[in-house]
Amino acid sequence: MTKRKILITSALPYANGPTHLGHLLEYIQTDIWARFQKMRGHETYYVCADDAHGTPIMLNAQKQGLTPEEMVRNVSVERQRDFADFNIEFDNYHSTHSEENKVLAELIYNRLNAAGYIKKRTISQLFDPEKQIFLPDRFVTGTCPSCKAENQNGDSCDACGATYSPTELISPRSAMSGAEPVLKDSEHYFFDLPAFEGMLKNWLHSGSLQQEMANKLEEWFAEGLQQWDISRDAPYFGFEIPGAPGKYFYVWLDAPIGYMASFKNLCDKKGLDFDAFWAEGSDAELYHFIGKDIIYFHSLFWPAMLDGAKFRKPTNIFAHGFITVNGAKMSKSKGTFIKARTYLDHLDPEYLRYYYAAKLNSGITDLDINLEDFAQRVNSDLVGKVVNIASRCAGFITKRFDGKLSDTLAEVELFNEFTTASERIADHYENREFGRAVREIMALADKANQYIDAAAPWVLVKNEDTQTQAHDVCSMGIQLFKVIMTYLKPVLPGMASNVEQFLNTQLSWDAVATPLLGHQITAFKALMQRVEMDKVNLMLDESKESLAAKTTIDPNSPLAKEPIAAEIEFDDFAKIDLRVALIAKAEHVEGAEKLLKLTLDLGGETRQVFSGIKSAYQPEQLEGKLTVMVANLKPRKMRFGMSEGMVLAAGPGDKEIYLLNPDSGAKPGMRVM
Repeated sequence: MTKRKILITSALPYANGPTHLGHLLEYIQTDIWARFQKMRGHETYYVCADDAHGTPIMLNAQKQGLTPEEMVRNVSVERQRDFADFNIEFDNYHSTHSEENKVLAELIYNRLNAAGYIKKRTISQLFDPEKQIFLPDRFVTGTCPSCKAENQNGDSCDACGATYSPTELISPRSAMSGAEPVLKDSEHYFFDLPAFEGMLKNWLHSGSLQQEMANKLEEWFAEGLQQWDISRDAPYFGFEIPGAPGKYFYVWLDAPIGYMASFKNLCDKKGLDFDAFWAEGSDAELYHFIGKDIIYFHSLFWPAMLDGAKFRKPTNIFAHGFITVNGAKMSKSKGTFIKARTYLDHLDPEYLRYYYAAKLNSGITDLDINLEDFAQRVNSDLVGKVVNIASRCAGFITKRFDGKLSDTLAEVELFNEFTTASERIADHYENREFGRAVREIMALADKANQYIDAAAPWVLVKNEDTQTQAHDVCSMGIQLFKVIMTYLKPVLPGMASNVEQFLNTQLSWDAVATPLLGHQITAFKALMQRVEMDKVNLMLDESKESLAAKTTIDPNSPLAKEPIAAEIEFDDFAKIDLRVALIAKAEHVEGAEKLLKLTLDLGGETRQVFSGIKSAYQPEQLEGKLTVMVANLKPRKMRFGMSEGMVLAAGPGDKEIYLLNPDSGAKPGMRVM
C-alpha cells in the first residue's frame, strides 16, 4: 500500500462561547477519520485553531471587561480541555490571532493585489452614531422592505425570505445601542470573485465536493458571482490590511488561512516541509471537514483565494449536517442544548463517539440524538456485545490457565472470516461511511458471541477431559475480541487503550490477521459501564435554563435584544385576522435558499404561502401540523409565485425559528382571538 501524505482540518470554532454537542459532531467525525488514516500507516496531520477575530468577539469581550485577546485565550483553554476529554487528538491546535496567520494573510492578500484581484470602491454603510462603529448586517434590525415584518435582520427577512441590503430596511435600529443608524461613506476593499468563475465551475465537478454541495453551488452561479467585501473599518478586532491604516481584514478572509497558519506552526515545531502540503502541484492530500452552513465560504471564496495566490486547492471538502435532539432543534428550556462539559460531568465521552459513528455517513443529512436510542444502542452494542466477549472469556484464561492464551487457533475459518473483513471495513472508514463500518463490526460481534454460546466454555471448564477445549474456546473468543477492537480503535480510542493494556499488545491494522498464540494477557477489568437513564435525565435537568421570572431583564435575552414595540389601539389589532391552519403540504422551492412553499388548509379553503423557515425545518417535519397564519394579509407576488398570507413564528432567525402551534382541539379555520 502506497504511503500517503494527508493534512486534515476541521472548521475553526468561533472563540465566542462554550462547546456543545452540535460542535462535537464535526470534531469527533474528523478525529475518527484522522485516527483511521494514522492506523493505516499514512503520514497524517490533523490541525485546528480558534477563529478569533470579528465584531462579535470584540463586543463580547467589552461586556466582560476583558481585552479580545484575554477572552479568546480563556475560551481556548476551555475548548481544548473539552476536545481532549472527548479524546479528540489534534497534532496542533493554534489561533487565527497568531503571527503565522498574520504573515500568511498578508502574503495571500499581497499576491492577490499584485495580480489585480483586489478592487477598491466607496460604499455607503449604516453607522451607529452612539457606538461610533459601522454596523455589520446582523447588527442592524428593522422592518422588512418587502413584507413589512418587524424586527428583521439587516440582510434577510425570516418572515418572507426576502434578501436585501441593510440600507433598505424600514426604520432601522442598531442592535448594539438601539440608536437609529446613519449612512456614512467608506472606502472598502473587494476580492474579485467573478474573475475565478471558470476555474470554480471546473473545480465544482472535479470530485472535490459532495454532489449535494455541487448542486448548491450551481444555484449561486445561476444568481451570478459578486465581488466580495474583504475589509472592515476600525474599531475591529483583526489584522490591519497592509498599506491601509484603519482598514482590517474581514474575519472570513483570515479564518480559513488559519488552517495554513496552524500547520505552519506545527511545521516550525517539528521540522516539517510546509510547501510539500500547500505549494501548487503538491502531491499531498488536503481535506476540510465543515458544517453545511459554511459551504459558500469554503467552496467559492477559499479555493479562489488559494488559486489567485498560487497555492494548492483542497483535495476534498466534506460537509455534514446539523444535530437535533429527540427529533427537534437543541433547546435550552428542554435541556437538550447540552454543553460538552455538562455531558462529561455525567456520561462517558466514548458513548457519544460511538453513537455519532453509528449514525454518520458521507452525506450532509442532519443527525438526530434520540436519547433513549442512545442509551439502548450503547448498552446493546458496546456493553452487551463487544465487552461481553472479553468478560465471558478472560476470567477463565486468568484463573484456570495462568493468563496465557492457547497455542492453538480453535476456529481458523472463523478467524479468517473476521480478518478478511478488514479491507471492507477500511473502505467504509475511508469513504466516511462510519455507520456501515459499525454495522459490519457489530455483525462480527454477534458471530463471536454466538460461537461462545454454542461452545459453552463454562460447561467445558468443569470437566477435566475438556479443559484444553475450554482453553481453546476462551482463547478464540479473545482473538476475535482483539480483531473487533482493532476495527473500533478509531472510534473508541480510550477503550482501545485499556484493551491494549488488558491484551498486553498494540492494536494495529497491519497485525489484525496475526493471532496472539501463547500470548500472556493481564487480568480483565471492566471496560465500559452501562448508560443509566437517570444520568441522562440529570444531564438534561442541569442543561435547562431557569424559566423563573427575573426582576431585571437579562441583557442577552430576546426581550433585551428586541424590546416591545410601541403601544397600539385595540382597533389596530382587530384588523388582523389570525386563523388556525393545517400544513397540508410543505415543499422545497427550487432556486430559493431560505424559502419553503406551504399549502395551508383553512378548513375548506387552501392558501399558498412562501415562508423563510428553510434553515430551521425540513418539509417532512411540517406536514400534518397545525399553525397560525395571518389570513387577511394582501397577497404578494414573489419570484417563485403568489404568497397568500404569512405563518407566525418566533425566534432570532437562522436555525432558531419556531413556528407557532395552537393547542390540541383547535381546528383549521378557527379564528385566533
